[in-house]
Amino acid sequence: MKATSAGCVTGSRECLILEPHRHTAEPEERVIAGWLEELRELAASLEARVRRGADALERLADRDPYHIAAYRGYGRNGRALVLARVLQDEGLAAPEPGHGKARNLLAMLKRLESDPLPFAKVLARLPGGDRQLVADDEGFVREWLDAESDSAGGWGSVRLELTHPAGGPPRATAAPVLTPAASAVYGVISDLDDTVLQSEVTSFIRAASIVLLENARTRLPFAGVAAFYRALEAGPAGGAKNPIFYVSSSPWNLYDVITGFLEAEAIPAGPVLLRDWDLGPALFRNAGHKTRLIREILETFSGLPFILIGDSGQEDPEIYSEIVAAHPKRILAVYIRNVEPNPRRREAIRRLTDRVAGAGATLVLADDTLTIASHAAAHGWIGSESLPEIRGEKRADEGGGGKADVPGVRETPTTRTVVVDPEVGVSDLE
Repeated sequence: MKATSAGCVTGSRECLILEPHRHTAEPEERVIAGWLEELRELAASLEARVRRGADALERLADRDPYHIAAYRGYGRNGRALVLARVLQDEGLAAPEPGHGKARNLLAMLKRLESDPLPFAKVLARLPGGDRQLVADDEGFVREWLDAESDSAGGWGSVRLELTHPAGGPPRATAAPVLTPAASAVYGVISDLDDTVLQSEVTSFIRAASIVLLENARTRLPFAGVAAFYRALEAGPAGGAKNPIFYVSSSPWNLYDVITGFLEAEAIPAGPVLLRDWDLGPALFRNAGHKTRLIREILETFSGLPFILIGDSGQEDPEIYSEIVAAHPKRILAVYIRNVEPNPRRREAIRRLTDRVAGAGATLVLADDTLTIASHAAAHGWIGSESLPEIRGEKRADEGGGGKADVPGVRETPTTRTVVVDPEVGVSDLE
């Protein structure tokens, strides 16, 4: 099998040349005007309460107690990656579908301004003896610890207690840790933004609107993605309990929004690995962060093959190209959701197709969940009996009156499907 300069594979049943997408963007002036009008409306509704409560909120913020926010980690063979952060408890209310944009905006501002406790002391309660941990200058705790794990796999936890500052009632939490089951036949590493949930990250204005004005119960999934991820977790015969790792460049401040969204949409739980948005030159460089996290997962579970899922909008093709080249025998497939109509992304996709072909892996570039799921079923990575559920959920998500009709979410343009696979061609997929 040989990759051509056009990004196709010689000898494959289907060989398609990537072509520029035809996309007529909405004039930027109109988008900005709409955005400013929405901000003016929000400002009018918030002005009175902000004027009355600004000083009071500031005083209360200074008295907010510190707590440990525990994040989902993972482990194997008696070792656990424990993730947490010590920061002020902002007392955020549980999100509801009926919460308005003003309320969502206030909640998001609380998340973003929450103050961490630098160098906080955290006690980890472990079977072999307690261990004292020290947070970094941003309040983060990230430690590999010796911890018991169930031989059957599944979710366990490590108890964490805040021991500094002294005084006041003890504050404790349980840090979740996923140990893949022995029945797992592969793992999944998935991006989040514009892969699982609609984020519009290729447009700053639309992305900011979604992040600031929506909540975990109003954010939108891509049609059919929940059923597809459940099928991946179940594996070809069901009950495989394949682990799914979510890797994103979103800040840790959005952790509760993301996990709440996954729960609300019945998307399988898994470790959620995000990023510290520390101000500095590295703020806008995403590739290194995600590449390091993916490599750590691959090294931890060295005997497990993986499926990579991402989107064409940012740096997933570049990141996955590097991963495929470094681990040519470990990657079963790369699935890329095509969300970016910009022809400038063609070269990154082309390099990825060449790397995939050279490594003997497979790739599907499509804007449709069912097409990707059909490819996975054709290779026996998910059960073919799961396709009707995925198809039905996709139709329901796209149906009238559903979440897909929420204003502000663009319809994804239909694009040509590209397959790099000597065994399965485009005509074999739904």
